[in-house]
Amino acid sequence: MTYFTEPRSFLIKKGSLFAILLVVQFAFSQNVPITISGESKTSSEFFKELEDKSGYSFFYLDDWIEDLKVEQNFQEATISNILEVVLSETQLNFYLLEEEKRVFLLQNTIIYDELPPSFYQTKDTLGSTTVVQSKRNVPPPTFYNDEVSQTTEKLPVVRIGRANEQHLRPTYRLSGRAINAETGAPIPDLAIRVKGRSGVTVTNEQGEYELVLPAGYNLISTSAMGIRDSEREVIMYNDGTMNLQLQESLEQLQEVVVEADAVSNVEEAVSGSEEISSEESKDIPLVLGERNILEVAKALPGISSAGEGASGLNVRGGKTDQNLVLLDDAVIYNPTHFFGIFQALNPFTTEKVNIYKGAPPVEFGGRLSSVLDIETKNGDTEKISGEGSIGPVTGNLALEIPLKKEVSSLVIGGRGAYADWILKALDDEDLSNSEASFFDGIIKYHHKFSENSEIRGTAYYSKDNFSITSDSLYNYSNRLGSVRWAHKLSEKSTGVLTASNSNYNFGIDYDDEGNSNFELDYTINESELRYRLNTRLNEAHTLDYGISGKYYSVEPGNIEPKGNDSNVEPITIDRERALEGALFIGDEFKISDKLLLNVGARYAFYAAMGEATQNTYQEGEGAPRSESTVQDTISYDSGEFIKTYGGPEARVSARYLFTPDFSVKASFNNSYQFIHTLSNNTTVSPIDTWKLSDLNIKPQKGYQATFGFFKNFNENMYELSLEGYYKRMDDVLDFKTGADLLLNENVETEVLQGEGKAYGVEFLLKKKRGSLNGWLGYTYSRSKYRFDGETSEERINNGEFFPSNFDKPHDLSVIANYKFTRRYSVSMNFVYQTGRPITYPTGTFRFNNADYVTFSDRNKYRIPDFYRLDLGINIEGNHKKNKLAHSFITIQVYNVLGRNNPYSVFFVTDDGEVKALQSSIFGMPIPSITYNFKF
Repeated sequence: MTYFTEPRSFLIKKGSLFAILLVVQFAFSQNVPITISGESKTSSEFFKELEDKSGYSFFYLDDWIEDLKVEQNFQEATISNILEVVLSETQLNFYLLEEEKRVFLLQNTIIYDELPPSFYQTKDTLGSTTVVQSKRNVPPPTFYNDEVSQTTEKLPVVRIGRANEQHLRPTYRLSGRAINAETGAPIPDLAIRVKGRSGVTVTNEQGEYELVLPAGYNLISTSAMGIRDSEREVIMYNDGTMNLQLQESLEQLQEVVVEADAVSNVEEAVSGSEEISSEESKDIPLVLGERNILEVAKALPGISSAGEGASGLNVRGGKTDQNLVLLDDAVIYNPTHFFGIFQALNPFTTEKVNIYKGAPPVEFGGRLSSVLDIETKNGDTEKISGEGSIGPVTGNLALEIPLKKEVSSLVIGGRGAYADWILKALDDEDLSNSEASFFDGIIKYHHKFSENSEIRGTAYYSKDNFSITSDSLYNYSNRLGSVRWAHKLSEKSTGVLTASNSNYNFGIDYDDEGNSNFELDYTINESELRYRLNTRLNEAHTLDYGISGKYYSVEPGNIEPKGNDSNVEPITIDRERALEGALFIGDEFKISDKLLLNVGARYAFYAAMGEATQNTYQEGEGAPRSESTVQDTISYDSGEFIKTYGGPEARVSARYLFTPDFSVKASFNNSYQFIHTLSNNTTVSPIDTWKLSDLNIKPQKGYQATFGFFKNFNENMYELSLEGYYKRMDDVLDFKTGADLLLNENVETEVLQGEGKAYGVEFLLKKKRGSLNGWLGYTYSRSKYRFDGETSEERINNGEFFPSNFDKPHDLSVIANYKFTRRYSVSMNFVYQTGRPITYPTGTFRFNNADYVTFSDRNKYRIPDFYRLDLGINIEGNHKKNKLAHSFITIQVYNVLGRNNPYSVFFVTDDGEVKALQSSIFGMPIPSITYNFKF
């Protein structure tokens, strides 16, 4: 409620003697000296004594001053000075009514004894209204009508700041932190909206936000996945803070849709990004009932793989090595188990994965196609909890252990496989006689020092062992660790310091009845240090900037004889070393409520380092790289730069908002990639080697442009997007026909570097709520490469563009879940893809009494189209509160139609006739039952 007295200036204009005496009385009463002590007194006792000594009557509510501590002593002070000191650190103001010797304490607001300028209006000679300007060039005071709050039920009114008549502004700044009321954990990506204004503010990783709001009344709403929506009435009197304690929403966790925020797909500037929570994968039927967040990603437009059982992802026509896969900020080189069928990520410790297919955030670099940023959940700081599953192939358990209440926690997860039996059921005689096992484990520590500082540390290890034949045992492992310290530097700036280390290793243990037994090893190791800062300059500009540095150490391989009888010659390839660094800065620039830009620049630097030797080769027509064209061999000392590469990278995204639920987006980015995989397999293999750029192998370069439309319907129940992209790639790697890549000291003589292009259109329709939910995704795309050298040996398909191994023009995915009740639901996963390209033999010829095969141009033909239907029944346990554990059972059938989809096609000569044979991973329906529990 706002109070007004008659303007004093009006009284003085009357010129009456009474007015003059009143002014004199006011001046005298203000200077009556008062001596009073606040020591050993409650606030009520202090104000009662002040009331007695001053002769003024005080008006206030007791709960306004119950937390007020008065510790000052006052000697011969006026009542105005006393109140200014006592109330200076509170949200209270005061008003003196001299005529009646009364003091009114006011919560936040002030009483004005002069009406604002807009109350005084005159008419000019033309009849138009003219506002009389005030002597002070300040905005009018804040007016608030109590009846406004009655329009929305049960919404508490929050008053922010203490009004100051000398510093009135049209807008004030509101900041704070959003936390989970149950766990105390910060809530990132919380959308905060102001009614009547377009645009949205999103909390950062520490749950912090900042808004600029008009003075006076505002209605603020919040929403986020897994958090109950809320509304708050806020009255802004000055700058201030408002922390949000929000409740969880259990109902949202049961949805089977990719949903980070109701309208983020429309309002964000960045396009081509998706967020998938691990919880969303539990109802989607996948092979052997295993949750697989990476397999769910393949159901999104623009993301696919070379085939069933392929362990890599192909994003918008890019190769598998062009994806940067991060687990808590550390690179994981092979995030799959069991020939790519299972993910190497514990689904019960994984929180979510953010996928960037277009222009990624400016802090990320080093890959051409995409970034998969996987985040592990923080542990519960209140009570011990856990989750696990028992399936036909794996057992899984994850625990959340509080170490100090509301401060620190530990997450521990482990899973192992008992998978040998499934190999015997595969439609492949060789595989049916094989064996395989794997395990992975993860530990995450999270500690919150204060509201402004927290640290997390993650350690992860996985290992696979498999035997395709009785004489060979293959193994590969991932090991990584990361430490991340997030801290608040000021009200506007936060910083994140990250240190990480990653290691990938594979080996072959060959043991037969002869004398050719050997052991082979390969290792790549990298360490990175990155510091990223975020500063909100004002409502229009938010900066992201920082620096990163990375050190690579690659042992390309060594082979050692096994046993005393082995005649294998030992070979060790020289270690490779390199430095990679970057400086980056980005600005989210809000030009208007409709137009939002996200502009970034990144400078990437790379240096191949010694100790090493490098060959130089003859240049010119008719001189392909080979051992016979070596011109010179150069030796480099330890730490000496062999070759440096680098250049600027752009990150530009723009969004124009036509309506609150319809926008158009465009983006452009370019990037460098200094590390490559060397493989002559159709699909990615655990024994593919990584190769650093050096004197003879250049870094890959990529350029991508996108344009798309994004629309929501029916109160954001439906999401619709249509996005097109064009990508160009330079210096991409491929292999020469018959290349020998493993343990090759001069591997640059076996590879080619050329150009690539990819383009496509992606369509996505989601239904996020209701009994029936899910999504339909369709992609039309092409991915082509060209290698054109000066000799036939350096050309593929006569130097013309040809389809890549993973070029699949048509890709359709349908994921649906129907809930009969809260406990019972059925789900479906349908996939259709054009068959991938393949090189066929086109004829035979006889030479020197021997038969030889002639092949078509590379990837001229295609294997049969791929399609698969999976069905599942999901049964939730009863929802009684007092239970030892809550259960969830999935009954699923993978490949219901028994489609014999080809994994690969190969050719053999039988009785002088060349025959084509195909191998399938799952050529029959695969049923499974998985029991999940949570406590």
